[in-house]
Amino acid sequence: MSGVTTKETALATKLSKPEPRDETVPGSNAHGRFVSREIIALMGKDDITSVSLGDHIEKTMTILFADIRGFTSLSEEMPPRENFTFINAYMKCMNPVIARHGGIINKYIGDAIMALFPADADDAVKCAIGMLRQLAAFNRSIKKTGSSRIKIGIGLNTGLMMLGIVGGEHFMETTVISDAVNLASRIESMTKDYNVPFLISEHTYYSLFGASEHNTRFVDRVRVKGKAQCQSVYEVFDADPKSLPTARQKTKADFEEALAFYHFKDVPKATKLLEKLLRRVPGDTVAKVYHERCLRFLKTGIHESSGEFDLAISWNKSMAIDHSLIDEQHRDLFIHTREFVEAVKTSKNYSQLRNVLEFMDKYIQVHFRTEERLMAQKNYPFLQMQVDQHRRFSRYFDGLRNEIKRNFETNRIFILFRIQVLIVDWLINHTSKLDLHFGKFLRYRKGRGLKSLS
Repeated sequence: MSGVTTKETALATKLSKPEPRDETVPGSNAHGRFVSREIIALMGKDDITSVSLGDHIEKTMTILFADIRGFTSLSEEMPPRENFTFINAYMKCMNPVIARHGGIINKYIGDAIMALFPADADDAVKCAIGMLRQLAAFNRSIKKTGSSRIKIGIGLNTGLMMLGIVGGEHFMETTVISDAVNLASRIESMTKDYNVPFLISEHTYYSLFGASEHNTRFVDRVRVKGKAQCQSVYEVFDADPKSLPTARQKTKADFEEALAFYHFKDVPKATKLLEKLLRRVPGDTVAKVYHERCLRFLKTGIHESSGEFDLAISWNKSMAIDHSLIDEQHRDLFIHTREFVEAVKTSKNYSQLRNVLEFMDKYIQVHFRTEERLMAQKNYPFLQMQVDQHRRFSRYFDGLRNEIKRNFETNRIFILFRIQVLIVDWLINHTSKLDLHFGKFLRYRKGRGLKSLS
């Protein structure tokens, strides 16, 4: 980006001018400018004076990271005062959008924003779309001064998090402790790799009540440090320039078919499909990334993928929650999923596969009901989260059945691709993350000498 002009600085100064405030506001309100009142309320406290070190809650939330692209280079061209004036003008544009969608700003990290959405993932997705649209308005404003537009990247992830108070005698702040935070940050950084503004994790994708309301598509799988299972990442492109979302939605099936061939290492077919797609939508940056990968593979033989598609699914002791019935059902579910994958590979026609699909569907529902009854019996505080996840998975499984019926005879590779991202990844991540949390809860209760949990 080119240097910021004095006109832009004047505009930024105008935008960042503080709102008039009542000087009679009690001192606790001043603290509220540094420790969010919303976070204090979320923790069940009345005001900042009632907060103590170690106060905490555990809650499912969606975390948002937003970062200005290339701000380090931009900031080097501005003196300190202009740096802060500009960044405050940008923050002033974004903060109301976050607040309108139920978000709570947890931290400013340089030019980055870290926000929490305690209600549901849909709020966070709508907020990110709103931020991108607000950015367009901000860019139109600074364009009038002759300045270049800025870009941002936004990443979302959803999961169980611990929110609490840390610090010392003279300084305290709120912090979030969870590996979900690291994944959200990683996904935000991936927006640079694919030259897109907005990516979400599979955990956020599967937590959406209104996923069908948005333009989304699978982008890649990423291996996260410290995690054995790869994480799927999705693009949300509702805020793209006017004609692009429609074009991408129309080519979504071709795009995902090309990715299926690429990830299952049939690169020549993937290359042809991507070239056809790029002739129709030349501005599809993710398709360009995959096309470049294909060309490099054809030249070097090196397959670039951080999360290989192998359809491997196996239960191990690290997934045990130490409840005999649930652990047995999990083991059986993994076995039945492997049999399902094998049936897709070997069945000669859809009629041979139908019985396997029906059995899988029934077994999943039996397992979900068993798990939910046990959680209700043990007063598990995150039961509703599990119920919501189970219901959404059931809807996705129904959709997969329809996809299999439509495509089984003509495109088995695409079906295996869909099974990987909709069934295998979900089951492994759900079992090794959310169900393990329930196991931790059971062991905690048992360790405190409460009613037997076996």
